[in-house]
Amino acid sequence: MGIGTNGKIEVYEHFMSPCIDSYLDVAQPIGHNGVMGVNVGAPTFAGTIDEPGGIQSITTDTTDNDKVALYIGPFKPADGGVWMEARLKTDAISDNAVFVGFTETLDATTPVMPAEFATDSFIINGSGGMVGLQYDCDATDSDWRAVAGDGGAQAEDCDSAATRAYNPPVADKFDVIRVEIDPSGDGRVYLGEDAYSLKPIKSFTAPVNASDLQFATIVLEDRANAAAVMEVDYFNAGGFIDWTQ
Repeated sequence: MGIGTNGKIEVYEHFMSPCIDSYLDVAQPIGHNGVMGVNVGAPTFAGTIDEPGGIQSITTDTTDNDKVALYIGPFKPADGGVWMEARLKTDAISDNAVFVGFTETLDATTPVMPAEFATDSFIINGSGGMVGLQYDCDATDSDWRAVAGDGGAQAEDCDSAATRAYNPPVADKFDVIRVEIDPSGDGRVYLGEDAYSLKPIKSFTAPVNASDLQFATIVLEDRANAAAVMEVDYFNAGGFIDWTQ
């Protein structure tokens, strides 16, 4: 008997069509190609028409720790590896935290920031594995930082200094972030000004169990009792079908 050849799963969302302008605290589609969204608080959403290519604007509610999570998945790295890539920017860097990458723990009613950084240390939230790039205005030194962990603890090679990008975000300026997890569970994090200038920030050795399900996710969290704003140009992710099922 033959076996199907459509084993690759890919989602590409450029937010070219009008999206909803608000939604309740339950997961709902954002865009039209497989991106879901969920929130804490009452955020607002809007399609941005003053920039080319389709932009999804997200504004959190105004209470500290209000947040919005966009996600695609789940995928299983063991099936052939997974990847995600996003282009995004925030209106300021002094009032928010951002996570972009993969997380196993995703609450589709009350999302949690997978990883935080306070002063000079990571805080790993949730019980599942994760690999991603993180920014936190609570850090002493403003910067993007690669992060990985599992079981509520950071990976052994997730050192707060060694994972710095030394390329902090700039208000109202786009960054491109790409995260990959191999079938072995090894992970890699990249950062660039565009898709052609991506540079590796950190490689992690098997920080997650490759058989665990992972969601590609973008999380924006308010940290200053003021509405945090993010614009997402595109959000893409991919993996493979589990042919053993």
